[in-house]
Amino acid sequence: MTPTEQLVRGASAAEQSAVRPPLPVKLVIAGGFGVGKTTAVGAISEIEPLTTEAAITEVAAGVDDLSHTPRKTTTTVAMDFGCITIDPTLKLYLFGTPGQERFGFMWDDIVEGAVGGLVIVDTRRLDDCYAAVDYFEHRGIPFAVALNAFDGRLEHSLEEVRWALDVSEHVPLLVFDARERGSVRDALLVVLESALAANGG
Repeated sequence: MTPTEQLVRGASAAEQSAVRPPLPVKLVIAGGFGVGKTTAVGAISEIEPLTTEAAITEVAAGVDDLSHTPRKTTTTVAMDFGCITIDPTLKLYLFGTPGQERFGFMWDDIVEGAVGGLVIVDTRRLDDCYAAVDYFEHRGIPFAVALNAFDGRLEHSLEEVRWALDVSEHVPLLVFDARERGSVRDALLVVLESALAANGG
């Protein structure tokens, strides 16, 4: 049974045969500064994504580590939003969080109602994703960890990252490319499957 079939398994035969809009499902894409959250939403969204990008000022540059992202000139200051229809029965609404800790006060509002989250990790800067991992763990929200392969390379293996982040074995870890639509889709489907498993699906 596919994830979509499981999500709608409670509907009656009459309801399933009727023409109706797809089931809306909210997912959150989180992670540290400059890990690829906005890129991932833009790569997969079937609509023009809503972004709240602002120019990185000299003051912000003094706070945010730009050493691994020297070409980055903007940053998300509220959230990113996009959506993707998986099939006629299921539509994902994607909300990307701001990466900097100083915008953490927005997270509760952004995450409310989400069935799961995707934490994107830059393996060159593992420290930057601890806050996102802790957030989902402490609130009992199912999540997966996706290692973004910058320039096709990873600084650490999946096993090393699992140990460093101290995430349990039931949390999926995967490698993906935030620029590639198919790669982002596959990562989001892993989050969906984790959410179903956590809810007895």
